Amino acid sequence: MRWFTCTPMDFGGGPDFFARDSGLLCRGFQEAGVESRAIMPGASRPDDEPDLIRTGYADLESPAWWRGHELDGVVLYAWGRAKFRKVAEAIREAGIFLVLNQDSGGLVSPRLDPAAWWREQLVVSGAGRTPGGWWRFSKRAARGLTIGLALSDPLRAAHLRAGNVIACVTPVAADHYRHFCRIYGGEDFAARVRVVPHPVNPLFRFDGSPKTRSLAVIGRWDDATQKRPELMMEAVTNLLDSDFEVTVDIVGHATAELRKWAEKRDRVRLHGRIAPEAIAEILSRAQVAWCPSAFESFHIASGEALCCGCSVVAAVSPSLAAFPWFVSEASGTLAATDDLAGHVAAIRSELSAWDHGRRDGAAISGTWQSRLHAPEVARLVISIAGER
Repeated sequence: MRWFTCTPMDFGGGPDFFARDSGLLCRGFQEAGVESRAIMPGASRPDDEPDLIRTGYADLESPAWWRGHELDGVVLYAWGRAKFRKVAEAIREAGIFLVLNQDSGGLVSPRLDPAAWWREQLVVSGAGRTPGGWWRFSKRAARGLTIGLALSDPLRAAHLRAGNVIACVTPVAADHYRHFCRIYGGEDFAARVRVVPHPVNPLFRFDGSPKTRSLAVIGRWDDATQKRPELMMEAVTNLLDSDFEVTVDIVGHATAELRKWAEKRDRVRLHGRIAPEAIAEILSRAQVAWCPSAFESFHIASGEALCCGCSVVAAVSPSLAAFPWFVSEASGTLAATDDLAGHVAAIRSELSAWDHGRRDGAAISGTWQSRLHAPEVARLVISIAGER
């Protein structure tokens, strides 16, 4: 059996690429005993892994080129974008089973849920929170309600029709995409939508370490709009002031402001960017992993935390589509309000759940490893293909 993954963007092809998304799924196929390589356009780079194929767009848009690889299937990471439709159609025309990965929370059109879509434009733009946010919101909203409805939506639907399976990374996203497909093709089109989560590296697993009263927070802290470092610092300060035992591990690129803040707090450990193995050790020790983000299509860091036996906390938001699923197995809490008080209350609730024996790290880890580890996601893709 031969399953390839393809990303029609010229990214680096080194170890970082193979640590997530299409590169990691390629590794998942390999670990599941399936021959697999990853495909990308662009010139070869010195750090490209040997199982990466580089080629040009002429090949990617050629059914004959795809046919020459004698593949059973391809998972294409192309976001439903119109400019990559020819790639999808070439794979399908070559007679290859095509899975179209949709790295999205699912609110791809104002037609689907106008109120939620409007709120997401506000959140993603940083309106009212970051400089220029209202201007970005105005442009996004105007484009979505004009060009989006008239042109982008039909072109997205045309791209999606090339797929045997439309793979959505969360159940909430899948519901949105089914609605979209019903609008543009009816029930048969909607039936192609399935939940296929982003893969998690199998090194993220609960190692049996005693869980301590600690909170883990992972993010790119120089991204104020999405990751909200100000909210993170305010909530951690509030938590430390009211809980004299909890410790906090903060992972990710740190700003000068964050470093200065952390230096003043004895129970905060600021790690910066560290190796995945080191992150896995932190998550195996922590009880709770918190996502303070304003929006995420999936949030791989929370998937990694679940596989390490952490419970998770995030806000209730249409722009955080993964978290109703992530907390569904006695594995987390959603903040009732997306503000300082709501997040702190949810974190305290989770720590209390651990105190009272309502959380089990081994059980959480076992459940989510079986769903999210890369070889399991690869096996899910193969199983779905076998059904059709």
